[in-house]
Amino acid sequence: MSELHVIFGTGPLGKWTARELLKQGKRVRLINRSGKTDRLPEGAEIVAGDAFDAAKNIEWTRGAAAVYQCAQPRYHEWAEKFPRFQAAILDAAIANKTKFIAADNLYMYGDTDGQPIREDSPYQPHTKKGRVRAEMAGAVMDAHRAGKVRAAIGRGSNFFGPDDHAVTDMAIRPALLGKSINLIGRMDQPHAFTYAPDFGKLLATLGTREDALGQIWFTPSAPAVTQAELVQIMEEVIGRKVKYLLAGANMMRFIGLFNPDARESVEMIYEWNKPFIVDTSKAEQAFGWKGAPLHEAMKTTVAWLREDMETQKKSAASQIQQKSALT
Repeated sequence: MSELHVIFGTGPLGKWTARELLKQGKRVRLINRSGKTDRLPEGAEIVAGDAFDAAKNIEWTRGAAAVYQCAQPRYHEWAEKFPRFQAAILDAAIANKTKFIAADNLYMYGDTDGQPIREDSPYQPHTKKGRVRAEMAGAVMDAHRAGKVRAAIGRGSNFFGPDDHAVTDMAIRPALLGKSINLIGRMDQPHAFTYAPDFGKLLATLGTREDALGQIWFTPSAPAVTQAELVQIMEEVIGRKVKYLLAGANMMRFIGLFNPDARESVEMIYEWNKPFIVDTSKAEQAFGWKGAPLHEAMKTTVAWLREDMETQKKSAASQIQQKSALT
């Protein structure tokens, strides 16, 4: 039987990591709270579980070649929950002597004043969530250096793509419906975007290459573009003008009075008001591949969104028919 790889989380990163591992002939187990998910990667199994349950984590990951931490709590619950449940997953990897691969972002680098971010850039978090991420990453790498676990961290910038219901739903899906999309910060500053399938490919690579362990890696990504350029790419792919709503810090604070996730976004708006550039050449050179061009990534994402909306439409029609039959 092929080696087992266990992934916590069934969001876009969990699913795309699973698909890459399945391509390699690995056995994949996905874990989330419900034990259910749409678009479950073909060939993968899914298990219902609570990541806070350290004992169960050990049971679910026993015999695994690698464990991938792709889950996260709600944005406004990071400080309270994120370090605790990642620690519970890391402890399981330590107990079972398996590799631990963490999906991460770039918050711990703080405001670099437009200078490119590299894996070895100093941590200088000035936000609450940046400090949370720095603490979590430090715990992983400290455990590796202490010989407790073999670990690596994969990082990406703001990501979009098939299976994503965050940036993709806010900034692309409305355009297909003829509605205004929601953007924040400035339109004229270059910003790095990561394509979710590329992020999953990186994580799968880290879990299957011994020479990747003990290091931090950035997902190969297309060069940074301004939000204005991203909208232009969207218009070219969709085939019509895209309207947008642009929110600054004050507007986000107002929205945050009613939406806790929006409230948490205020401290991160610095990423959108200055150049936010990421140097992904380390992984590109080591692993021999580059991130998908943005136009190609947008085309695939739009095709997925159209398919997803059609599926939702059919599901809604089916539910109406069932209710009519019952009455």
